[in-house]
Amino acid sequence: MLNIQLARKYARAIFELAQEENRLVEYGDELAAVRQGLDSVPVASAFLTNPQVETQAKKDLIKKLFEGEVSDDVYHFLLLLVDKRRIGLIDAIDDLFRSLSYEARGIVVADVTTAAPATAAQQEKITQKLTQVTGKTVKLRLHEDKSLIGGVVVKIGDKRVDGSVAGRLATLRKELLTDK
Repeated sequence: MLNIQLARKYARAIFELAQEENRLVEYGDELAAVRQGLDSVPVASAFLTNPQVETQAKKDLIKKLFEGEVSDDVYHFLLLLVDKRRIGLIDAIDDLFRSLSYEARGIVVADVTTAAPATAAQQEKITQKLTQVTGKTVKLRLHEDKSLIGGVVVKIGDKRVDGSVAGRLATLRKELLTDK
């Protein structure tokens, strides 16, 4: 709980800076790249989060990995996280920053689950329909679940629309069993 609160505080700080500079997309991309870079090298993540490693050694690693690769503000933000012993929160900070950024830019994320991979045309059609319904820009996050048999399940925030064959069969079964 405390870690989420701390991550929220740091995400809000970098978000506000990015918003002031009108660089939400760039900072978001850079935070995602930092996260991906650290996730791809578990030894570096372990080194940065090890409390027995000197802070200066951690800063030196951040410098080697990210100086010149990310903007100065994001680079200094990473150094601040090292100083405050919060670099281990980078994944949560990235997630929270992305949520804040999407909200500020009027973007909603729709989790779309289909039985088979959705074609580009289907994705476009779903995006258009959801944009029309929500009145916001929609970013799809695609999932596959063969147990759906066919159709689609869409989840935006806490709203869920089940248009799958499996969902319809379950509804029909429930109706038939309650009519007895």
